[in-house]
Amino acid sequence: MPNFTLTDAVFQQAAERYPTPFHLYDEKGIRERARRLNRAFAWCADFREYFAVKALPNPSILRILKEENCGLDCSSATELTLAAACGFSGDRVILSANAMPPEEFRQARALGAFINLDDYSDIETLRTHGGIPACVCLRYNPGGEFLIGNAIMGNPGEAKYGFTLPQLREGLDRLKALGAESFGLHAFLSSNTRDDSYFPALAELLLELGKKLEAEKGLRFAFVDLSGGVGIPYRPEEKETNIEAVGEGVRRAYEKICPGGGVAVKTELGRWMTGPCGWLVTHAVHEKKIYRDYIGVDACAVNLMRPAMYGAYHHISVCGKRDWPEDHLYDVTGSLCENNDKFAINRNLPEIVPGDLLVIHDTGAHGSAMGYNYNGRLRSAEILYTTGGDYRMIRRAERPEDYFATLDIDPAAGALGL
Repeated sequence: MPNFTLTDAVFQQAAERYPTPFHLYDEKGIRERARRLNRAFAWCADFREYFAVKALPNPSILRILKEENCGLDCSSATELTLAAACGFSGDRVILSANAMPPEEFRQARALGAFINLDDYSDIETLRTHGGIPACVCLRYNPGGEFLIGNAIMGNPGEAKYGFTLPQLREGLDRLKALGAESFGLHAFLSSNTRDDSYFPALAELLLELGKKLEAEKGLRFAFVDLSGGVGIPYRPEEKETNIEAVGEGVRRAYEKICPGGGVAVKTELGRWMTGPCGWLVTHAVHEKKIYRDYIGVDACAVNLMRPAMYGAYHHISVCGKRDWPEDHLYDVTGSLCENNDKFAINRNLPEIVPGDLLVIHDTGAHGSAMGYNYNGRLRSAEILYTTGGDYRMIRRAERPEDYFATLDIDPAAGALGL
């Protein structure tokens, strides 16, 4: 179920110090999840988590994860720059290619990062922009549907990512001719799954394929990258992924296929690592009763896009009213001129009045990171609730001058007064 480890007092005290809306992150919770993951895979002497920077690209969070022995999974030049600024380099960084500008390969090579190629054409681009490293990773797309038993876990055949199997074989031949000595295999075949068998099934698929290609091509199979996809329980009735069971399942697959070891294991979790450790804190500012009852809050889809973009569920609690009966039916809305700017639709909640403090759960991954500036709305601050029980602003809220900074304002139109 959603994360209720922090008391209402934590959010109320934060809202007394900082204007809402803001995202609040729990440092202790993030560290605990990193340690759980590392313990779950401690059986592998060469395991590392590469946190998906896109989930929460904040230097303070990335430095916390660095202290917990994590690396970073980057997907752009800006993310690579952020990684370098936070002290990540070499085997602590993976660049996941995806129709990216060629110069980003060069930047990643200068950083010493692992390169995860998405397409056969990437090989030539990498050769001419940074050069072919000794070890290269390739992203595999098996096509069709990815099944565990009779359950459809994902539809890789509909995804834009990865090499087909014939392309993998051709790609490895080309890489070997260009001087590569070893390779890794990567795949992302399911999103936000809480099925404990997903990673073990994926590991078995990639490990078997990797060992087969190693024998065929005369290149050492160096590592398997299970990517992300391990989900979290957004709804109260959902159970949490048992990361210990996941690690044990991968161990069994690994020891069956690679009894002598020698193949490293990598993951690129974002949502599982930080998702439950973030909350969007917002005040109710407006109540409207027409054909439905609406509660307007001072946050909007600019601060949390997932409900508007995907119809995603995020649990909402009302500070001081957790034990009240949920006997009022509301739509909880923001202020954008879009009807999909809703955090909840027909949601049973306690009675809410303007001034109440609402907490929107599980926003620690793909929450603030997906922010934008539609309607000229400004992205909110990010606050770290530290292990010492204090609060620290780790990203200030945007100001109007930030919004206008990239615009060429016609002097004849008059000063903006900023």
